[in-house]
Amino acid sequence: MSTVELSFSALPVHVRTARLIVTAVARRSGVAEPLLDEVRLAVGEACSRAVEAHRRHCPDEPVRLELSGADRRFEVTVSDTVPGEDTPGDLRAAMDADEFEYGLGEGTAELGLAVIAGLADDVEIAATPKGVQIRMSWPAEAEATI
Repeated sequence: MSTVELSFSALPVHVRTARLIVTAVARRSGVAEPLLDEVRLAVGEACSRAVEAHRRHCPDEPVRLELSGADRRFEVTVSDTVPGEDTPGDLRAAMDADEFEYGLGEGTAELGLAVIAGLADDVEIAATPKGVQIRMSWPAEAEATI
């Protein structure tokens, strides 16, 4: 499957559009129908977190998504451009906490990350000087048609 890239301005209204596009690409990539709601919800959580971070720190910068599939996996990476040192404390704590894997914790960022972790088959979160990336993936059983 080729890579699909999407960027949108940091407005909450665009999160719905991103969810719809990701769901369509996931379907064409071979993600099973019962998993599509999980894909849509996880991507919505990641995009909402990125939009909120952008609105506070860099409202003119777009949120970026990268959708790809390989080895029978569908992968979505949601990237913001809020530098790692500007990452909200509750997100940094959630990324460092052992209990994140189990969805425990108290902050808004932790709750959103716990939701993502519960919905995606595999999750990786990286805070870098260029921003935060949340990579999620799901199995893609059928052959990709994209």
